[in-house]
Order: sequence, then C-alpha cells, then structure tokens
Amino acid sequence: MKIALFGKLFNENFTDSFKMMFEVFTKHNVEIFIYEPLYDFLIREINFKPPVGGYFSGYEDLDKDVKYVFSIGGDGTFLDAVRVVRDSGIPIVGINSGRLGFMADIAQDEIPQALADIIAGEFTIEERSLLQLETSKNGLFEEFNYALNEFTVHKTDSASMITIHTYLNNEYLNSYWADGLIISTPTGSTAYSLSAGGPILIPNTQNFVISPISPHNLTVRPIVVPNHHEITLRVEGRSKAYMASLDSRSCTFDSSIELKIKRANFQIKVLKLKTHSFYGTLRNKLMWGVDKRN
Repeated sequence: MKIALFGKLFNENFTDSFKMMFEVFTKHNVEIFIYEPLYDFLIREINFKPPVGGYFSGYEDLDKDVKYVFSIGGDGTFLDAVRVVRDSGIPIVGINSGRLGFMADIAQDEIPQALADIIAGEFTIEERSLLQLETSKNGLFEEFNYALNEFTVHKTDSASMITIHTYLNNEYLNSYWADGLIISTPTGSTAYSLSAGGPILIPNTQNFVISPISPHNLTVRPIVVPNHHEITLRVEGRSKAYMASLDSRSCTFDSSIELKIKRANFQIKVLKLKTHSFYGTLRNKLMWGVDKRN
C-alpha cells in the first residue's frame, strides 16, 4: 500500500507521535511518499530522516497510485491538502497536530488506534462538495478556482461598506450593503459562515449558505439555497479594489469583474473513523449544547 504524508511543520510535542506513525507504517510494509517541505522540516528542525519511497511538491507529481493522503496539521493544512488531491479521488486523512481540528479530527492520543483501524479497513469514506468560482475576466485563482469551505468577498479598507448585488440563476435576490458576503459549502458552514451568524449544515446536504458580514440592514439574514443554483455577484463601492477569497487564498479585483459561484463537478473524499460522527464533533469541538446547569 502507498500513502502520502502532507504538511509543513508541527510543534515539538507532536514529534513522538509522528515518529510512531513511521514505525507503524514500516511494520505493515507501507510505502511512504512525503511532501518535500515537510521532509525538509523533519531534517532541519528535528534531525529526523525517515525512510521514504519518494517525494512530491503538488498535484502534478503526486503518485496517483497513492491510497490515502495523510494531512498532518490543523484545518488550514487540511484545506491545503485539498489543492494537492484535487479531482484524483484520493481520500484525505486528517491528523490533528494542534488544538481544535474540525476536519483534521484524529487527535494525537487517537493515532495508534486510528492507524490500526485504517490498515484494517475499519472506516468510512465521506464525499464533500466544493464550490467553483468563475469570473468574467481571467486572472482570479487560475491555478485552482475551487474551495472546500467558502468563497468570500469583502472590502479592502475600513472606510465604508460595499454593495454586493446577488442573483440566483440570473434572478435578482438582494443587494447586500455590508462589509462582505460569504458563500459557504456544508463543510464550511462550521467555519467563517458560522461566525457571521450562518446555520450549521450536515456535510452531505446539497446546499450553499449565503451569509452577509456585518450587514447594514438588520432585516438581512443568512439564507440557504440549493447548490445546483448558480450565484452571481456584482460588487460596487467607493473603493477601486475588493478582496475575494477561496478558503485561505485571497486576491483583489475591481468592480468590472462579475463573479459566478457554482457547485464543482467533483468531490473531495474524506476518511472518517467509525468511532467519529459529525454530531459528536459538534458536541466535543464546538461545545454544542454545553450548559452550566446540566
């Protein structure tokens, strides 16, 4: 079996767990390919030169015979792993080397049992939808114009709000007078959209959430729309430039550019342990329903 390890760095308190992973993989004759920046970090920072079968630096040189991509880090690293996997169909395994970890949900103390379960085939595969951004002019996110969490448009200064004219399948929905607007997938509904007052969606629901950021009108609230609808945005304001973001990547654009958001034509596969559930993650990671009185 071939696997790929993706990541950039981790804290020293994760070092023993990382070395233990190599011991388990070696014991089971697993061939390991490693992300080059991660390999450089291991040699430079912790003086660890693990035995590997090869290296990769991105999607183009990722061996497509790899069975799983292990993302070592937090949720930001997991989102970066999506750009490596893309439409290859290779499942991502989220190993949390930090604190919260919503998508990277295998905690450090769970790693030994998690690896045993994965090698034994005791897991499920979830498919997560992505959104795709298209623009009226080339130049925005040409390298990878997809997002697992959300697309966001927001102002670039603190002077004034912007107006975001929004259409669903070319039918006018609303003009949001706000600091920005978030278009979220179900996966991203527990991220930025949630902090802006958006609802939580179950991962396999076929919807987008449109959530305004600090809207001027209090009558405007987040709305859930089917993800087979195409969302068109036209932005105007006093500034000459605005900010667009796909997950953790951002770039600026001007008001002449029309933005179209739709469901991507492929999904990301995520490996989930049978002992984990979305509802359990809500309770444990987001303290869902916690009340001092209980």
